[in-house]
Amino acid sequence: MLRYAPTILLLILALNTGWFVVYSAGLGLRGLMSHAPGEVSRVFQNDGILANAGIALHMIAGAVLTFGAPLQALPVVRRRWPGLHRRFGYVLFVLAVATGLGGLVYITLIGTIGGWWMSLWFAIYGGLMIWTAVNTVYYAIAKDLNRHFAWAVRLIVLAVGSWIYRMHYAIWYAATGGAASNDAFTGLFDQIQVFAFFVPYLLIAEILLRWRGARRGPAPA
Repeated sequence: MLRYAPTILLLILALNTGWFVVYSAGLGLRGLMSHAPGEVSRVFQNDGILANAGIALHMIAGAVLTFGAPLQALPVVRRRWPGLHRRFGYVLFVLAVATGLGGLVYITLIGTIGGWWMSLWFAIYGGLMIWTAVNTVYYAIAKDLNRHFAWAVRLIVLAVGSWIYRMHYAIWYAATGGAASNDAFTGLFDQIQVFAFFVPYLLIAEILLRWRGARRGPAPA
């Protein structure tokens, strides 16, 4: 039964991101096609064509990436259909780079709702997304499967980060009614959230990767 645990967990993860995928992609498309995008969401600007394109790209590409990354990691796909795994990997690479670049363009031009602190951490998140995607593909091409696996794990963590961010808020508001949070995203909870949705999970992933490396050979780099 344990051998099927990764497959089951990845499928559950992919299915649970479904609502976010529909929401994010739908919002991005509406903002991109609207004549008054500012009325669609406050993240869009009525006179910010490039910024709107950046955030829409971030939302749409990120939505597909969020759902696709866990499916790409399914052991059965890697073992039985390596060609599909390789081709879809390149698709996810493009999506990850587009997600990161779209967000970075928006941050550079407009900034984020929560001010410089949120902008800083979201920019770090976008940069890490691109970096991990590049390394994942680089080591796959180099046929260094141990390092490819390690970077792919990091990329999956980042790929589902936006979903985790919203799940944190959903759980927090359900438990506390929104304590230390506000519409300007400047509350204590909001300020912690800008890094808590990906940094702790990356640290957990690193611990597990080092443990795996200690069992199988040299630690991944």
